[in-house]
Amino acid sequence: MKTIIKFPAIALLAVAALTLGTSASAETALERVQRTGEIRIAYANEAPFAYTLANGKVTGESPEIAKIIFAKIGVTTVKPVLVEWGSLIPGLMAGRFDVIAAGMYVTPERIKQVLFTDPHYQLADTLLVAKGNPRKLHSYADIAANPKVKIAIMAGTAEYAYAVAGGVPESRIMQVPTTTAQLQAVRTRRADAAVGTALTMKALAVKGGKRVQVITDFTDDPSHIGYGALAFRQEDQTLRDAVNVALQQWLGSPEHLATVTPFGFDKSNLTTKTVADIAAQ
Repeated sequence: MKTIIKFPAIALLAVAALTLGTSASAETALERVQRTGEIRIAYANEAPFAYTLANGKVTGESPEIAKIIFAKIGVTTVKPVLVEWGSLIPGLMAGRFDVIAAGMYVTPERIKQVLFTDPHYQLADTLLVAKGNPRKLHSYADIAANPKVKIAIMAGTAEYAYAVAGGVPESRIMQVPTTTAQLQAVRTRRADAAVGTALTMKALAVKGGKRVQVITDFTDDPSHIGYGALAFRQEDQTLRDAVNVALQQWLGSPEHLATVTPFGFDKSNLTTKTVADIAAQ
């Protein structure tokens, strides 16, 4: 004979609630953004990668790529979140946003913290200096050799480690929160140079007018070539993987090149480097 066990109604409700809670908590980030149609992207106001226009619109190479790629996986609303560069990874890990779309370089150190897509560009660095380059700076070695020279670097960027490795004492590195602060440091001669991606420094030179210029023959370690990508939380692998597939199918297409050309990118910035390649360096 089969024994029928009767549970109190309150117990059944508790089991149902637990089942629903477990089901909800099992929803992946990919499922969530496809269900809601929304994604929050973080940027740090650095032209030409990601920045805010005077009218409040967020644009740049990375946000424009993000809009197109997320649309391909069913996400129609992209909500930008402005943060300082040094707060991008901590903010992502804290859940303030879903993805970093700020032209962030893939580095072995960052790979330990976040999940990157494969890079969507490659780019070298250069210096921004006072007009005429009075200190004759063309490399980190030149900066390190002159005890009077100070360099402005945006906090949290890879260039800080590059400068230190190039022999520049930390006491002569001025860490600032934004690229605008880098420009102001050079314009006011509080720093003799600023360093960053070639595209960023060129944009600052245009913005800075006749008092500054970009060094066109900057000598740097080839391993310092930057590879920019979108970054996700470690636990959001399904979302990263879906974006990565869509991204790799699209990169190099006429639509991709038309999207990034207004920001100074072209075919020379395409790369076949993968996250695995960079992790193995």
